[in-house]
Amino acid sequence: MSIVLRPREELELLLIKRAVYEGDPWSGHMALPGGRRGPEDESLLVTALRETREETSVAVPSEGALLGTLDEVKPHSPHLPSIVIAPFVVGVYPETDAQPDEREVEATIWVPLPALRRPDAVGEILVALEDGKRAFPTIHYGPYAIWGLTHRILMQFLNVVEEVGL
Repeated sequence: MSIVLRPREELELLLIKRAVYEGDPWSGHMALPGGRRGPEDESLLVTALRETREETSVAVPSEGALLGTLDEVKPHSPHLPSIVIAPFVVGVYPETDAQPDEREVEATIWVPLPALRRPDAVGEILVALEDGKRAFPTIHYGPYAIWGLTHRILMQFLNVVEEVGL
């Protein structure tokens, strides 16, 4: 998984809105670019960069663009696939643009970091589960609700950013 940062007037990060597919537990959700490791991938970083390029047309300049890593994250729900997500923070050039691969991604959105920190961006979302509705913490950006694994990864990232004074 990639947290792609682009320096503009404000530092921005790239989110995707996943395409809708029946049977995909994350169908239509807001997410970070990334996906499954392929047999050709030498490392999880290679996977993250390849998947970012495939899903968004964003070519990270090189593995030298790696700014850091975050702690691995797993779904809490036993109803979701047992996966481990390794988030990599990478930087791209200011002029970088993103185009969604419509087979996998409905939209690509560059989000200014300050927008994710605004007090009025914090909320919750009610999600219908097998055992009833449950509230999950959420960050709202425009019409988008960022929750679940993506929210957990972004909160970890925002905490690190705050600790280093960005």
